[in-house]
Amino acid sequence: MTSPSPTNSLVGIDTYLTKTSGIGGTIRSDACDFQVTEVWDQDPRESTSGQYLIVKLTKKNWDTNHLIRDLSRRFKVSRTRFGWAGTKDKRAVTIQRISIWDPDRAIEAKIPDVRIPDVELEIIGRSNKKISLGDLRGNKFRIVIRDLDEGCGNREEVVKRIESISRELKSAGGMPNFYGTQRFGTIRPITHEVGRLIVSGDFEGAAMAYIAKPFSGDRSSEIRRCLWDAWSARGAHDFKAALSSFPDHLRYERAMLNHLVRYPDDYIGAFRVLPKNLTKMFIHAYQSFIFNKILSYRITEGIPLNQALKGDVVCFRDKNGLPDASKTDIVTPATIDGINNLVSRRRAWVTHSLIGHASELTSEIEQRVISDLGLDIHELTSSFGIAEMPELASRGGHRAVAIDADPVFDVVDGGIGSGLCATAEFFLPKGCYATVLLREYMKSESG
Repeated sequence: MTSPSPTNSLVGIDTYLTKTSGIGGTIRSDACDFQVTEVWDQDPRESTSGQYLIVKLTKKNWDTNHLIRDLSRRFKVSRTRFGWAGTKDKRAVTIQRISIWDPDRAIEAKIPDVRIPDVELEIIGRSNKKISLGDLRGNKFRIVIRDLDEGCGNREEVVKRIESISRELKSAGGMPNFYGTQRFGTIRPITHEVGRLIVSGDFEGAAMAYIAKPFSGDRSSEIRRCLWDAWSARGAHDFKAALSSFPDHLRYERAMLNHLVRYPDDYIGAFRVLPKNLTKMFIHAYQSFIFNKILSYRITEGIPLNQALKGDVVCFRDKNGLPDASKTDIVTPATIDGINNLVSRRRAWVTHSLIGHASELTSEIEQRVISDLGLDIHELTSSFGIAEMPELASRGGHRAVAIDADPVFDVVDGGIGSGLCATAEFFLPKGCYATVLLREYMKSESG
């Protein structure tokens, strides 16, 4: 079943895995309908020593990067003192850990007096290790889907569809492990395009795409369009005029424009004024887009996600029983039967590449998709070395194509005028997207 969403197609998600009709509905009608809680490997509550203060952060309707910036200003310290395991959804209630380098305990003393709307900070311990991206096992979700499809008719039909989709996913080896639209920008799905231009060496095009390319639904679309149209048509740009018109909330775009006003041709320098994790996200998003295209092709061609082919790369389970993409092996004619036995027992998973300069693409599926995208494999892999900005270079890696997901649904009447709603609770490993799982059940792209 193909995907009807233009936004999903823009980011490489071209299909659904399941064929059962969805239940429709909307998510994020309210931030409280989307709750995310980090699951950690260990809890530092018993530790009272260490240079890093560990804080439990509960927030609602806050972007993690923006909140960290505000906290750094409040405490009058560099944002580099902060660490966190993952950037959570903005329109949600999220619970996560952050670390703050605080050797003299000055910040620890200030935490109880912090008052920020929709933010709670709770000291839970100290550590000698900074929290870094990926320092979590995964996330627990509790998500309410409201205004279910009237075509379902009644609760029994909704439950029937949910159960049918769950059976399809189980038979297929789990949910398709696409990167969700959040990876690319929910309102402006632009990060992968910026990454593609950076990787190809077009830093001017990349900077202009990030700063100025307009998208419908973006409240700043018309402001961007003035700069974009002049540049697209004539290669002209008045960075000073653009800076005067760009609103304060476009802080990263304004930072780049400030640099370009002083150094009009230094597009690499403009990217270097951004936080390093943001500039790396452009590269990661381009890798994610190519992965999504490869996974879409595998599904639309009817190639199983839970059966390895010769040339596929598989990964193996970690100590928690989850896919560990750092432990991989190439499937050969001599090993295929044994590996597929491990796949059937959830001790191994089929993967596809997150392409980088160290990638060796042995999968015919990957080779075909890259060719269909009009790209040369060797030029593509080597270009991820990014000679002009080596700090953004990426070796590449692998990602499981399917992830076990066993959501538990509760379907109830939402009240007068609200119709039926369904609440789903489930766990996903780090790096997996709840919206990707829910779109299989909803067959709509709301949220």
